[in-house]
Formats: sequence, structure tokens, C-alpha cells
Amino acid sequence: MRSSLIVLISCALSVVMLAQPAPLTLVSTAWPPFTNPPGQPRFALDLVEAALGRFGVTSKTTIVAPGQFTPALLGDQYDGSAAAWRDAERERALVFSQAYLENRLVLVGRRGADVSAKTLGDLKGKRVSIVEGYSYGETIDATGPSFVRTHGEEDSVAQLLDGKVDYTLIDALVVEYLVSNYPKESAARLQIGSTTLVKRELYLVVNRRRPDADSIVSRFNTQLRRMIADGTYHRLLHVDWIRADIDGDGVPEYVPQGDRVGPSQPQHAYTLFSTPLTDSTTEPIKSGFYVGGNIYSSWASVPESYKAVNPSYPDPRRSTASVFSFRW
Repeated sequence: MRSSLIVLISCALSVVMLAQPAPLTLVSTAWPPFTNPPGQPRFALDLVEAALGRFGVTSKTTIVAPGQFTPALLGDQYDGSAAAWRDAERERALVFSQAYLENRLVLVGRRGADVSAKTLGDLKGKRVSIVEGYSYGETIDATGPSFVRTHGEEDSVAQLLDGKVDYTLIDALVVEYLVSNYPKESAARLQIGSTTLVKRELYLVVNRRRPDADSIVSRFNTQLRRMIADGTYHRLLHVDWIRADIDGDGVPEYVPQGDRVGPSQPQHAYTLFSTPLTDSTTEPIKSGFYVGGNIYSSWASVPESYKAVNPSYPDPRRSTASVFSFRW
């Protein structure tokens, strides 16, 4: 009897071990604040690891130099990457997820500056700070501005405020962090543009040689909308409101981190993906509010029971990785 029980337990453990996917070995470059070693801002890697963990897949990302990234990604050493752009060569070798983030770089100047540039070419002759090692694209140096490489987002803003550069290019997610965490300082000292000058979508990619590549990517895609709805995106991106298409109808909604949204309509929200401001009839697109599992067409229609102030703000569950510390 005892030996039979041991056999049954051993068989059960074998089934569990067989069903557990092998860990993913991933590769990336250091691309703050989206990819970085643990303990530093790594929003993209945090999101992918959280989504994979929901269905029992673990991953470890190795950081390599930019010139080594594509050979490593397409070679035999790694299973893929948690943060990759799409191109034809990569599509032949890799299974791409849905885009889970969109990098959008906007122009930031000192208060009162003209930030109406529609292209980088409009900034010809201007000194513009960008982060050293950031993947802006191979042709960016030929676009017109004089680019000044800095040590990070904080250094870029410091050089701007010190008058060492005319402008800085900052990702919209970092701008959202600035506006949310330093509202008075950013309003008094910065002029923030509204036009995206550089845009790239981020994907999880898994090498096709891995037999469970399609399954992993499919299950990853399933988690994305759920993570927006339950506040996981907000927590890992360090934002309070996200504008995203939560119900798949093509119209983005305003989604709060939790169900206690406060008495006032949000004045700004981080937009996950670029969306047209008007529909085919040139009428402005009207975004609803996703609160408590329901979509409300207007702020006035959101029940008053949700408009209480969240006593735990700022959320203590936010990522413990250091984020940004701007010198004003």
C-alpha cells in the first residue's frame, strides 16, 4: 500500500514537472527606464515578468551591449527578448506578442520655449539632450539637431534647466512621472510638447525553435488587458491613470489604478498607445471611464461611491526599484 502511494506521488510530481514550462532565457540592452539590471528602473522587464508569472513561466534577462543585441537575439544562446522592436528579419525567426508598450519621445524645453516642432528636422541647429545608449534609431544623428549625450533622464533635465541645452527628448512615460510627482515644479519650469517625434512599439519575442513559443506568446497576450484592468500596469509603470482600450472596441477608456478614484476628473493620464483624437467623421473621440469593472460614458455618470480619496496613496505596492530623482 505504502509503495503504491509512493509510486502515485512520484507519477504526480513527474506530471507537474513535465507541465511546468522551462524558464525563458532572454536578452536585452540597457535602455533606461525600460530595460535595466535588477534594482534599477526597468518598467518593460517588470511588466513582462509579471505577465509571464501569471501562468507559471519564469524568465531571466541578460543585458548586452547594443551591438551584440541582434546577433544574440537571433542566435542559439537565448530564447528571445522581453523588449524588442519588429522588423522582417526578426519576424522570420521569432514569434511576436501583441505590443505591450509604446515608446513615444516628446520635446521638453524650459518654461516658455517653443515646443511645437513636428519633426526632428524642425530643430536644426538646436542643442538637444538624449540619453547615452538609448535606442533612438541609427539615423537620428542626421536629422538636424546637435545631440548631447547624457547619463540619464535626470541628467538630461538638469542640463536643460541649467541652460546647457535648448531641449531634451523624453519618453512620454517619464513625462507622466514628472507631471504626477512634481506637478508644481514641472508646471513652473518646463514646457512640454504634445507631438511624438520618435515612436517605437515594444514586444515580447520568443524564438520559433522553442516548441512552446506560440503557447507562451498567446498566454502572455491574454494577460495584458487583465493587467490594465486590475491596476498591475499602473503599479509597475508608476502612474495613477492609464488611457487604453479596455473593451476592445477601438475607443480608449480612462482606467484608474484602483476603485477609489477621488472627487475630480483626471487632468492627465498615461496613454499606452497612440490613438487618433478624432474618428472618420472628424468628431472628437469621447473616452469613457472604466471603474469598478464597468465603463461609464462620462465622469458625471461615475457613481459617487467611487469618488472617495484613496487613503493608501501613494500605493505602497509600487515597484521598489529606484525610479527618478530630479534636481529642480
